[in-house]
Amino acid sequence: ELERVTARAARTEADIAAARRRIELLEGSAAALRTEAEGRQQGQKQLRERLASLQGEMAQGKVELAAMEAEQSALESALTELEDLRRDLTGDHVQQESLIQSFEEANQTLSKEILERERELQRLRLQNETGEQAVQALQQEKLALEAQRNQADRDSREKNSLLLAMEREVSVLEQKKISVGLEEKQLLDKLWDTYELTHEGAQIQRQKLDSAQKAVRRVAELKRSIADLGNINMDAMEQFAQINERYTYLTGQRDDVRQAKQELEEIIAQIIGEMKRIFTRQFASLNQAFGETFLELFGGGQAALELEDPEDILNCGIEIKAQPPGKALKVITLLSGGEKAFVAIALYFAILKVRPTPFVVMDEIEAALDDANVVRFARYMRHMSDRTQYIVITHRRGTMEEADVLYGVTMQEQGVSRILTINLNDVEKELDLR
Repeated sequence: ELERVTARAARTEADIAAARRRIELLEGSAAALRTEAEGRQQGQKQLRERLASLQGEMAQGKVELAAMEAEQSALESALTELEDLRRDLTGDHVQQESLIQSFEEANQTLSKEILERERELQRLRLQNETGEQAVQALQQEKLALEAQRNQADRDSREKNSLLLAMEREVSVLEQKKISVGLEEKQLLDKLWDTYELTHEGAQIQRQKLDSAQKAVRRVAELKRSIADLGNINMDAMEQFAQINERYTYLTGQRDDVRQAKQELEEIIAQIIGEMKRIFTRQFASLNQAFGETFLELFGGGQAALELEDPEDILNCGIEIKAQPPGKALKVITLLSGGEKAFVAIALYFAILKVRPTPFVVMDEIEAALDDANVVRFARYMRHMSDRTQYIVITHRRGTMEEADVLYGVTMQEQGVSRILTINLNDVEKELDLR
C-alpha cells in the first residue's frame, strides 16, 4: 500500500510539473499578446479582453498549482502516517484495523482527488489549444486591421492635401471680401460725413444722372443753399419728443402718488377711528371691572381709570386713582408701597376678567402685602381659578393655603436640589377635612 501511495505521489508531482510548464507557456503567450497590444492602434479592445481572459486562466492555473502542491503535502503527510502505521503494526490489532480502515478511506479520497486533477489538467490542455487558436485568429485580424489602417492613412493624406488646397482658396476669397468691405465702409462713411445720409436714405433720394457735369453743378448749388440756411438744430424734434415723454411720465406718476396718498389717508383715518372705538369700549369695560375688583379686594372704597387727554385717547397717558376704605381719593403714585402693589394686583385681575387667559405665572406678586391682604389676594385668586390656571411662586403662607398643589425646592446636600410635591386636595381627602 505504501508503494502504491508513493507511485501516486510521483504521478502527482509529474502532473504538478506539467501544470507549471503550462503556466510558463501561458505566461509566454500573455507576454507575446502584451507586446502585440502595445503596437496596435485600432481594434485593441478585443486584444485587451482576450489578454485579460488569458491572465485569468493563468491565475486559475496558479490556483490549481497551489492546490496540487497542497495535495502533495497531504500525500507526504499520508506517507508519514504510513510509516507510523508500519511501526505500529505490532501494536493492538483492533487499533491496527481502525487505522487501516481510515487509511483506505483516505486513499479512496486521494484517488478521487487525483482523478479530478487529471480531468482538470485535460481541461487546461483544451483551453491551451483554444487559446492558441484564438491567438492565431487575433494575429490574422491584426494583419487585416493593419492593412485597413495603411489604406486609411493613404486616404487621409489625400484628403489633407485637398483640404489644404481648399483652405488656400478660402483664404484668398476672405482677403478679397475684407478688401471690398473696407471700400464699402469708406464710401458709406463719406456719404454720412458729407450729406448725413445712410445707405437706405441715399437709395430713396437717388436720381438718374444725365451727365456728370450737370451733377457737379447741381451739387455745388445745393451746398450753397445749405450754407445759406445757417446752423440748424437737427435734434430739436427728437429732444422735444424725449422731454415731452418724460414730462408725461412724471405727471402720471405724480397723479398716482397723490391718489395713493389720499387713499392711504382715508384708510389710516378708518383704522384710527376703529382703534378709538375699540379702545373706548375696552377701556370702559376695564374701568368697570377695575372698580369691581378693587371693591372686592379692599372690602370697600373705590378706584377708577382716567385718561389724561380724552381728545387724544390713543396717545395720552392713563391715571390710576384709588380710594381705599377710610382714606381720601389719591393718585396711585401717592399711595404707600403695599397699597400700590394691591392696586396693581386689582388692575391685573380686572384685565383677566376682561380678557381671560388659559394660565398665568406669577413671581412673588404679593411680596409687599401684609398678611391680611395676602389672604384676600389668595382667596380672590381662588375665586378666579375657574377660568384661569395660576402658577404662583411665593413665600407667603396665605397664598400657599389656597393652593391645590405645592411644589417645594430644597437643597439637603450642597449643590443637589430636590423637588417636593404636596397635593393639598388629596391630603384633605385623606384627613377628611372637608
